Amino acid sequence: MTATRVRFAPSPTGSLHVGNALSAVANRRLGDWLLLRIDDTDPTRNVPGGDEEILRDLEWLGVGWDEGPVRQSERGDAYREAARRLGVDRFDGITLLREDGSATYHLASVVDDAEFGITHVVRGNDHRPNEALHRRLAEALGATPPEYVHHGLILGEDGRKLSKRAEGATVASLRDAGIPAEAVRAYLEELGVPRHDVHYDLARIRRLSTEMIAAMPDEELAARLGAPVSAVPVARGARDLAEAREYVELILSPPEPVRVASVETLERFRELGDLEPKALVRELKAVGGDLRALRLALTGRERGPELWTIVAALPREEARRRVDAAL
Repeated sequence: MTATRVRFAPSPTGSLHVGNALSAVANRRLGDWLLLRIDDTDPTRNVPGGDEEILRDLEWLGVGWDEGPVRQSERGDAYREAARRLGVDRFDGITLLREDGSATYHLASVVDDAEFGITHVVRGNDHRPNEALHRRLAEALGATPPEYVHHGLILGEDGRKLSKRAEGATVASLRDAGIPAEAVRAYLEELGVPRHDVHYDLARIRRLSTEMIAAMPDEELAARLGAPVSAVPVARGARDLAEAREYVELILSPPEPVRVASVETLERFRELGDLEPKALVRELKAVGGDLRALRLALTGRERGPELWTIVAALPREEARRRVDAAL
């Protein structure tokens, strides 16, 4: 069986838009061999450091490639030779070479697909109008056109193509928000190769984020948070890694002593201190204990992760010390 050879070819305009990330994941899933190509022949669109951002995004998402990155800006001779063989500066009314001798998108893309033996081109529906031109151009160069697969675009709430400025629209913004890479990758895998446009479901990514954090092995989650394994229980209910770090900080940084009114609850906590955390909290609740007061004593905050996880993450002596300080 002939291997499926695909390519992912972003322009270096900064962090990947989630729609481009969808193409990357779809190519990786469908292709036996993947070329990473940087389409940087148009200097007016290139952003300094944009290709490094793309590499970081792909590595973070776990999308590997078999060859590359190949930069079109370094392949000018191949494009000029192809134009020479065609014997024309324009093809079907489309400019092939700019005045400075650099290739336009259409020529460079078709030449690279032919030279690297690309069998399938998987890209967004916005490229569908280019298919006929690219087929004719490939045939004019004596190459067999690849199969073209066009997938739906990711739309914003307004029904238009999702703006890169929208919340969560770039891989970097999701990473900076503390969304685990596994959650973003899982969302893109769920979309697959959509035949029609889809509305961006950031809420779904956030639900997946919570699930991924809950399911992550203790050692791995601790490493992601830069925290000891003993503090991991408190992070399990977090919605993202940023919130998980906040929860861990409640354990690692003792709060300023806070006076509480419910002395009885704190004293009962000391008496029950050897109970398993969930049982301890259930017992306090059963006798009408003031759980808000205990949370304040242990963390200095009225809200946060589930109380039993705080009890589980705190060493027993440290928990008693904080309760004593509140008393």
